[in-house]
Amino acid sequence: MSSVQYYELYRRSSIGTALTDALDMLISDSRIQPQLAMKILENFDKVMADQLRETVKSRLSLKGHLHTYRCCDDVWTFIVKDVNFKMDGGEIVHADRIKIVACNSKKSADP
Repeated sequence: MSSVQYYELYRRSSIGTALTDALDMLISDSRIQPQLAMKILENFDKVMADQLRETVKSRLSLKGHLHTYRCCDDVWTFIVKDVNFKMDGGEIVHADRIKIVACNSKKSADP
């Protein structure tokens, strides 16, 4: 087994929530053990991070007003207001407020 652990960020995405709900249902119906569900979620964390790193090649730039920032356990969180995103093709998208969570794509195992 690898000594690399992955962040659980994508579990709060729509696909991560759907997976968690399905696993909870399987556990409550006694179709799988909770330990198997945890292994599935750990694999989900790894696959999401790896696939996003390897397959997403799009870039964008953003300009806005930094409202709040903080760092806790090497995870940065930024709240940016009045944001304009400029996409690869030149399209500009506006958002009133966004939250950015930034961290290393992999984190080392705790000793």
